[in-house]
Amino acid sequence: MINKFYEPLYVTRPLLPGIEEVNKRMKEIWESKWLTNNGVQHKKLENELKSYLDVEHISLFNNGTLALLLGLKSLDLTGEVITTPFTFPATVQALDWNGLTPVFCDIDPDTLNIDANKIEALITEKTSAILGVHVFGNPCEVEKIQSLADKYNLKVIYDGAHAFGTRIDGKPISSFGDMTMFSFHATKLFNTVEGGALAFKDEKLNKKLNLLKNFGLAGPEEVVLSGLNAKMNEVQAGIGLEVLKIVEAERAKREVIRNTYETYLAGIPGIRILTGLKGENSSYQYFVIEIDEEKYGRSRDWVHEELKKYNVFTRRYFYPLCSDFGWYLHLESAKTENLPRAQKAVKQVLSMPYYGELETESVEKICTILKEKIHVKVVALNN
Repeated sequence: MINKFYEPLYVTRPLLPGIEEVNKRMKEIWESKWLTNNGVQHKKLENELKSYLDVEHISLFNNGTLALLLGLKSLDLTGEVITTPFTFPATVQALDWNGLTPVFCDIDPDTLNIDANKIEALITEKTSAILGVHVFGNPCEVEKIQSLADKYNLKVIYDGAHAFGTRIDGKPISSFGDMTMFSFHATKLFNTVEGGALAFKDEKLNKKLNLLKNFGLAGPEEVVLSGLNAKMNEVQAGIGLEVLKIVEAERAKREVIRNTYETYLAGIPGIRILTGLKGENSSYQYFVIEIDEEKYGRSRDWVHEELKKYNVFTRRYFYPLCSDFGWYLHLESAKTENLPRAQKAVKQVLSMPYYGELETESVEKICTILKEKIHVKVVALNN
């Protein structure tokens, strides 16, 4: 009999630098008496992230949602934007707040990203952009998407909330499309407690984004456009500078954990690992599996609830589908029959505990529980 874990295991834990380093950084901020509005820490973090992410232009925000919202605003988009239903609500909420209509495209069954082969059929005269999401850090088919964008003169924006540091064939993930949003929420590999950033190609957007995230102020008494307050403050930036120092060590730890999961889940019928990328191609953000009820003998929801009995708290990520939100049900693209793969995936995907402090013995135990449950089901069927 497997005993429950004494301490609960959650999907993730925030990556935290030593409190001594944070205190030193806070002392710098306190002595400067500069808490926000593009201070020293902000500028340092911006430069450090340019180097780490290998990007030329980057703008920091107080959270990823506002980064995406104002990024879309800066591109002067109108009408419809083709996107995925299988994403966190913030992706489509950013469209809502810009007065843009999402057109939901079904997903690729292997990566669970927007299916690049289904986009063209959804393009109309109202389409102004494609908004892709690098789901669980798995890159979209960026070349196919860009080819379509070029053909129809569309903008391409990527939600890279799960893709911090990811590369595609050696190229930084943000080098594709017009703009990529990164989230620095506490649950992310790199965090500033709350925060986010936009990496973009067009240098002219830098001035516009700075205006949009600071009330549209061009000076103390000059307002040139309608903006918001979306600036990253000095405390966020200071913590981010310390977290960035330990990201590589965390990635190495997560690599070991991922390998452990792969080893002990191998051969279990009905369980497929969705996050198999390694090295620079991986963000090491999540470890996600897919449970095929027919082959495993138990549903994803059953496993989700059963693991709670052992103090293991997984997440049905992303659940529910964005296309199932009440305010989208009138859309033709949101109809269930138009999104069969997304409707299937949302019932099968499960995000597992995954963070550097997680012990490999704990991973082995979780996998043993999963093996035991399928064994019990098979015996029951044979009886």
